[in-house]
Amino acid sequence: MRFNLLGAAALGLVSGLGCLPALAQSGEITIWSWNIAASSLKATLEGFNKKYPDVKVNIQDLGNDQVFDKSLAGCAAGGEGLPDIVTIENFEAEVYWNRFPDCFANLKELGYTPEIQAKFPDFKRTELEIGDVAYAMPWDSGPVAVFYRRDFYEKAGVDPQSIKTWDDFIEAGKKISAANPGVIMTQGDFNADSEWFRMITNEQGCGFFSTDGQSITINQPACVATLEKIKEMKDAGIITAANWDEKIQANKAGAVASQVYGGWYEGSVRSTAPDLAGKWGVYPMPSLTAEGPRAANIGGSSLAISNASQNKEAAWAFVNYALGTDEGQVTMLKSFGLVPSLLSAVKDPFVAEPQAYWGNQTIWADILSTLPKIVPARGTQFQGDADAIYIATQTKYFAGGYPDAKAALDDAASQIADATGLPIAE
Repeated sequence: MRFNLLGAAALGLVSGLGCLPALAQSGEITIWSWNIAASSLKATLEGFNKKYPDVKVNIQDLGNDQVFDKSLAGCAAGGEGLPDIVTIENFEAEVYWNRFPDCFANLKELGYTPEIQAKFPDFKRTELEIGDVAYAMPWDSGPVAVFYRRDFYEKAGVDPQSIKTWDDFIEAGKKISAANPGVIMTQGDFNADSEWFRMITNEQGCGFFSTDGQSITINQPACVATLEKIKEMKDAGIITAANWDEKIQANKAGAVASQVYGGWYEGSVRSTAPDLAGKWGVYPMPSLTAEGPRAANIGGSSLAISNASQNKEAAWAFVNYALGTDEGQVTMLKSFGLVPSLLSAVKDPFVAEPQAYWGNQTIWADILSTLPKIVPARGTQFQGDADAIYIATQTKYFAGGYPDAKAALDDAASQIADATGLPIAE
């Protein structure tokens, strides 16, 4: 189901901690997280401890890869070494539930009632629940937008509102680099990530797998057209390879004109380059065609409570405060730009306010307006296998190892079928 912003009003949702009796919320809990996500959780502690002064929360920033690797290892060891709460990316969530169905607590047994579940859009809950078990509570969404340097665009005479298609984006990139020596239009982690492919295929209604997770769709026409366009951008010289840290450095150094990412990237730009206030803006992602869709999701996380936790009541109190209340979610949006999934928080007055850092643009209204248009995408339990196969295929295709994008993705589909046992969709 697509995200319906009007659903919050229709449901008459009320922010709060629910109507459950207070449990024994005291003691100490530990959370594993990373980067801006960890910082955002820390920002909620003041409000949380006003309600729960007897709970001490330790938030550990381990880095994304470390959290994934260490938590999988902990699950494999029967929960040994796991913290009370683990941050889990939605895209990888089904890897945990399918491999280790007993590793995380069923939140329904801790107070995650149907009324609280109804506060979140179905597309965010799809990968977090199996049957009658809710393994995690939705956190942030990742509606894709283009974050851009106003001054670089203006110097080149490029109006971002005129960029409707990826072809427009390519032409604008050439003009911007010509007018701003040493500045590249944008960057992509082509060596270790499928980010660009996932963003544009989601926009076009395609993906590694079908929405029911039962077949392989990576070689469908929309996916083929996506890979062709990414290579076209790369060959045109408007996009260069860069990992996360290199992108942040390029932002700070003024070496890149645009970054295409989920809305959560707002906090990364603002917190790492505070001296560039007023120079950045936001506009909708382009499409493959002039009238095509311009909405996608990338990233977005959840919080799960490990069954090894010795203090599930306190862990639940924190999860429900941070993610299940307007206060918790809007605190994280204000502080670090994490886009809430909580329906009532999306309607908070702060969303409509001009943001000084972004040239007084009402960026949250602009970014969140795309949420109703996002097509759900499944990671499935085979996400890791499919992603690794795609990245290797992409590298080979960029180097001329396939005659065309269709041949590349047919090969990827065949490899994914061998690795997963799933059929390739007709």
